Amino acid sequence: MSTLKTLVVLSSELHPQHITDIAHLTDAPHLDHPAPDVARMRGANFEKRQAALALCRQYGYDAAYVDSGKHFADFRLLVSDMDSTLISIECIDELADLHGIKPQIAAITERAMRGELDFSASLRERVALLEGLPEAALEQVYRERVRLNPGAEQVLAACKRFGIKTLLVSGGFTYFTDRLKAEYGLDYAYSNQLEIVDGKLTGKVLGDIIDAEAKKRLLIEIRTRLKLKPAQVLAMGDGANDLPMLSEAGVGVAYHAKPAVSAAADIAIERAGLDALLKLYH
Repeated sequence: MSTLKTLVVLSSELHPQHITDIAHLTDAPHLDHPAPDVARMRGANFEKRQAALALCRQYGYDAAYVDSGKHFADFRLLVSDMDSTLISIECIDELADLHGIKPQIAAITERAMRGELDFSASLRERVALLEGLPEAALEQVYRERVRLNPGAEQVLAACKRFGIKTLLVSGGFTYFTDRLKAEYGLDYAYSNQLEIVDGKLTGKVLGDIIDAEAKKRLLIEIRTRLKLKPAQVLAMGDGANDLPMLSEAGVGVAYHAKPAVSAAADIAIERAGLDALLKLYH
């Protein structure tokens, strides 16, 4: 695979002068503008990456350096976080809403996603607050509130089309990952199991917590099982507990993520939907 990089700039509307400015900054010898919402600068100077991405952000554009000539179909495994990545909500916050304690739990979730709290401890703390919630609340959240993020359906369809395996790995709950796996034909799904007794949540999680290290371990496990190289794996997430997983993938994608996650990832999608991946790797 060539190490030549292409800077891809995305927006619903790209201003010609902005594109000229970015191309000039990056000394890009080749500028391709295949659609009104995509500009490709093959050979853009990778050493000027930070300045180029900062300028793109200033203009309100998403942008990323990708390997020139690499296509989405070249990936063989897509690994995704669930809450706020594949889907638009945090399931535990919505369960808390039905229990009348959303602000209390959402504040803990936010701190955990920023990496300010130990994920496992914070999850047990939040689940404990759900004690007594009827099991029917899980179905209600799935039916009424779980929605794929914009562009997710197109990405999953592309995975099917190109034979790319899909792994959903979440610090959330099996009730939701199992249903998403069945509904969208995902290949693998791993998350935490809530204990339910007599139709109500006990406030406990069964077994080991799927935390940051577990997500990374599961990526490696499935990658090894499929006999893939790291470069064939694309992973996406939004929180601090996704960072080890993103760093283990050939390409780590931060989706509408916390600032520290966006800064560490190979690609940060801050404005577009997940289908931006299909434009980055055309």
